[in-house]
Amino acid sequence: MLVVTADQVHSRSTADRVGAALIAINALPGLSLPAERTVGDELQVLTASPSTAVELILLLARSGDWSIGLGVGDADPVAGRSVRETNGNAFVFAREAVELAKKRQTRFALCTRDAVDADDAQAFIDLLLLLRARRTATAWKLHDLLRSGLSQVEAAARLGVTPQSASKTALAAGLRVDLASETALVRLMARLDATSGG
Repeated sequence: MLVVTADQVHSRSTADRVGAALIAINALPGLSLPAERTVGDELQVLTASPSTAVELILLLARSGDWSIGLGVGDADPVAGRSVRETNGNAFVFAREAVELAKKRQTRFALCTRDAVDADDAQAFIDLLLLLRARRTATAWKLHDLLRSGLSQVEAAARLGVTPQSASKTALAAGLRVDLASETALVRLMARLDATSGG
């Protein structure tokens, strides 16, 4: 199982973002239980779906508002009627990870039983998050249109730019690398979950 614990950054000086984040997260498919606020400005999510975990991490990281910890291990959603009532070492790992995330450049950390596998996945996710952190607003719009299924030519038309301009934006932002990386990252998370008792 995969547990994400996210703690809002600078929560004392910014508006509470947990409520809006929970609405977006609970719209995602593949959650084992609804995501919940745990304490104060922190939220927690439980999923058995590697693709949901990756989508969730990328969603939270995109805003820059969260320190994000991913714990991979066992958890029994049947034992609790809510995320807060559920236990297992995935939750312990997620707690360790979110504390580590607060000290990292990408504000993301992963913890699991196998440190080598965790380090490999951590490095992969860090690279993707650093690539995304350098992305312009225009490149994000193009990314979202491509993710929705439009071709690059169709996305360019929607943005009101030439196909050549869209191509340059996509290349500079590493959009093809990004999309390929997400797919590979889901496979990596699935292997990590399978070997960590999830």
